[in-house]
Amino acid sequence: MLNEFSRSQLLLGERAMEKLWNSRVAVFGLGGVGGHAADALARTGIGSFVLVDADTVSLTNINRQLVADHTTLGKRKTDVMRDHMACIHPGIKVETFPEFILPGAEMPYLETCDYIVDAIDTVSAKLYLAEEGRRLGIPVISSMGAGNKLDPTRFQVADIYDTSVCPLCRVMRRELKKRGIPSLKVVYSTEEPAPLEENAAAQEDSTKRRVPGSVAFVPSVAGLILASQVIRDLTEGLRPGKE
Repeated sequence: MLNEFSRSQLLLGERAMEKLWNSRVAVFGLGGVGGHAADALARTGIGSFVLVDADTVSLTNINRQLVADHTTLGKRKTDVMRDHMACIHPGIKVETFPEFILPGAEMPYLETCDYIVDAIDTVSAKLYLAEEGRRLGIPVISSMGAGNKLDPTRFQVADIYDTSVCPLCRVMRRELKKRGIPSLKVVYSTEEPAPLEENAAAQEDSTKRRVPGSVAFVPSVAGLILASQVIRDLTEGLRPGKE
């Protein structure tokens, strides 16, 4: 019988689809990268989610974030994505945590997860997720820098220690090594950062921090690559011809 995931089942097979529906994925960050990752995972058949993001939708999110439009301004991103997933399939289970992740934070909801998707911005939080994933034996995939980029074809999937060019990767390599973490799967870009129009960048943030430029077609691709890796890892050995 036809259902929401019939086309995916043709490619992935019945056993893989059953595995996906019974899997629980934590997505940290629902911005330009994480929102598209979460959407793709839901559309491919993941049955249970933990969504973590403290932010609400703002006007400047609209140019790239799946949860952002003029009807969702001011709403929590976790709430918007939860409602969006219910429209994809009403049986999807979603727990939302509108909170910032700080090193040392308790995250008991992770213990029942099968995969962790890191699409957050802060280095300290990314490092903590990598540490927690390793401690709990849960695979983690982490998005590196997607801002100030124009070429979505330059994304690659690699171990963090095999990356180059990306400034965030350089920081992560150094800090992960200090913590004795020997590997981390990441999605990163080999594109050099594009120059910014200084006046426009400076006007957006009253904290005076440097705001990265962004476009719709770069972070979304990073998010889709994150999702593809999660799906392939969870269904390894279950897809047609992979027995």
